[in-house]
Amino acid sequence: MLLVLGATLLAVSAFSSMYANYVRPGYRPALVVTGVALVLLAIPAFLRRGRAPRVAWLLAAPVFAIVVVVPPPLGSYAARNGVTAPPPAIGYRALGDGVAELTLGEFTGRAMAGRSLAGRRVSLTGFAVHVPGGWYVARMRMACCAADAFVLEVAVEGDPAPREDQWVRVTGTWVPRDEPAIEVDEVAPVAVPEEPYELT
Repeated sequence: MLLVLGATLLAVSAFSSMYANYVRPGYRPALVVTGVALVLLAIPAFLRRGRAPRVAWLLAAPVFAIVVVVPPPLGSYAARNGVTAPPPAIGYRALGDGVAELTLGEFTGRAMAGRSLAGRRVSLTGFAVHVPGGWYVARMRMACCAADAFVLEVAVEGDPAPREDQWVRVTGTWVPRDEPAIEVDEVAPVAVPEEPYELT
């Protein structure tokens, strides 16, 4: 079991970015070190004990399932049933010329705090969440891992909803409403980012 766990941990952290579906990117070195340690601990035990009973390999089935059926990052279901993240209480830099590429956290913070977005074209990246009468572009924000993730969401106006959970880049202008909202003039599908969560 130690060997299987260690090898799986190395597979998702050292040889792929799959670990980012579950924890902060900064935890990668610790995951790699832990995987190596588990493999090193397993080798002498494996050599000393010889073959394990075949039934013991059933304990490894959940670990193999993680590699074979890769759980995606949290998406629309979690967004609809999760807790909305409060906007960060920090100052923001001045926006430059052209389209401002913002995180959903910064957009929602600016939208709730004042009018710094008025008349500015912005670009946001997230996944589509369908709601009655419309849709949101959303992203999850984590402090440590997926288990503590909060929802960041912006109502989208002016364009039909893409398929649910499709990652998109929306470009448009802020709409003054009781909730963060954007009037879009362009919606483009994008690949799932290597780091799918925003970080606190």
